[in-house]
Amino acid sequence: TFEGMEIDLKPPFRVAKYFDLLKEGTGKDKEFFLRGDIEELVKLAKELEVKNPEKLTRAKLIDKIFEKVAEPQLVQPTFVIDFPKILSPLAKTHREDPDLVERFELIIGKMEVANAYTELNDPREQEERFLQQLKEKQAGDEEAMEMDKDFIRALEYGLPPTGGEGIGIDRLAMLLAGVNSIREVILFPAMRPEG
Repeated sequence: TFEGMEIDLKPPFRVAKYFDLLKEGTGKDKEFFLRGDIEELVKLAKELEVKNPEKLTRAKLIDKIFEKVAEPQLVQPTFVIDFPKILSPLAKTHREDPDLVERFELIIGKMEVANAYTELNDPREQEERFLQQLKEKQAGDEEAMEMDKDFIRALEYGLPPTGGEGIGIDRLAMLLAGVNSIREVILFPAMRPEG
């Protein structure tokens, strides 16, 4: 039990596509989010009470809308797959859809517990993605990445097919311990200075 929700961790876990979940929550399809009129996206975000949507980039709008309509529905363990490329600058392009990347997140109890993706190993495409990130940063996205020439040069030497995964051990501990504050599970929490 976590925050009053009964969670069943027995496998297999549900698998759901990112844009299918967005469509369930908004009635809008992938084309609306990726290529539709940005003003319509801002309007939808306002209806969902996203803060200052007119200041957000398309990528951030999509992400915030997903957080409002999809994540609150994901109580039972769910692998969310097929993320939009514009949200995943380091992930490899999907084999069947160039708008997507090979990435998943595991969401349990309405929060992300793990994030994983196939690493992008094409130096030219990675450079293009970094350039797009710079545009996002100039448009106001503080979390957008910087250009990393050293990383691109390393990719030029060659990177075999690679995958990466990050598991939020603290969030997993919160779920298993049934506590809703991360401070209760961090071994060495940040402390205020004395005096």
